[in-house]
Amino acid sequence: MDNSKLKYVYLIILSLIWGTSFILIKKALGDDGTGNLVLQPLQLGAGRTIISGCILIAIGWKSFAATDRKDWKWLFISGLLGTFFPAFLFAYAQTEIDSAISAILNSTVPLITLIMGAVIFGIAFSRTQLLGVIIGLAGAIALVFSGMKNNPEQNYLFAGLVFIACTCYASNVNIIKRYLQNIKPLAIATGNFIFILPLAIIVFFSADGGSLEFTSEPVLKSLGYIIVLCIFGTVAAKIMFNKLVQITSPVFASSVTYLMPVVGLTWGMMDGETFSIWQVLATMVIIFAVVLVTRDKKPATN
Repeated sequence: MDNSKLKYVYLIILSLIWGTSFILIKKALGDDGTGNLVLQPLQLGAGRTIISGCILIAIGWKSFAATDRKDWKWLFISGLLGTFFPAFLFAYAQTEIDSAISAILNSTVPLITLIMGAVIFGIAFSRTQLLGVIIGLAGAIALVFSGMKNNPEQNYLFAGLVFIACTCYASNVNIIKRYLQNIKPLAIATGNFIFILPLAIIVFFSADGGSLEFTSEPVLKSLGYIIVLCIFGTVAAKIMFNKLVQITSPVFASSVTYLMPVVGLTWGMMDGETFSIWQVLATMVIIFAVVLVTRDKKPATN
């Protein structure tokens, strides 16, 4: 399949996988039956990174070994921004806001990617892409305000953690496109985790991860969700996303976050999270924005 078609296949698959990741994070945090979390955010973020790292190193070591040492600095930075920090930021955010709201806020990534790409990395974008990003952001804002109205008891200060994670993602997309363009997607993903795995292990044990009762039903259930999240939401998705960035533009690749809210909201609604007609309308606006952002036009802005 040629890249012009393959990029849409990746876009849809990634939207489904990552749109589901938010409900998996919510389920992995768990509830011990007394209103307390089964796993703390630091334990979840570190555990997710450790399991994903072990899987990737096992299957991708040879690919990483072929990389040039001059690229290792960017692999480390990419690992921090694209995986390490967001894993903790989203885990903390979802202790206070719904999984669907996290998915919605994540749709700001393309706008941040566009701004950073143009201002910092000098990457050109078309006016149509810019219009699509703005419309998509407007739709995301409408979704957020609808969520705030439906769930006034939630602490939306924690939504700021999602925006910080989105900035990390946007930075990572531009770094991959700028500095890791010629490295195999599997090598990038493996390299990321080789460098951040020691940090994750330190965080896990610092957060008393070693004291968890791994034989208890709540912990085993949470671990099950983490394993699913690792295999699909981290390992498989990260390899596909790295490839998507290489065969398209940073803005096209990050536009996957415009479709994720649709999936995230669907899962949230199935899990009892509130959903209004205004969120449906805002979702339609976001889908329209995807059409604009993913259109192939000659870049007009630099």
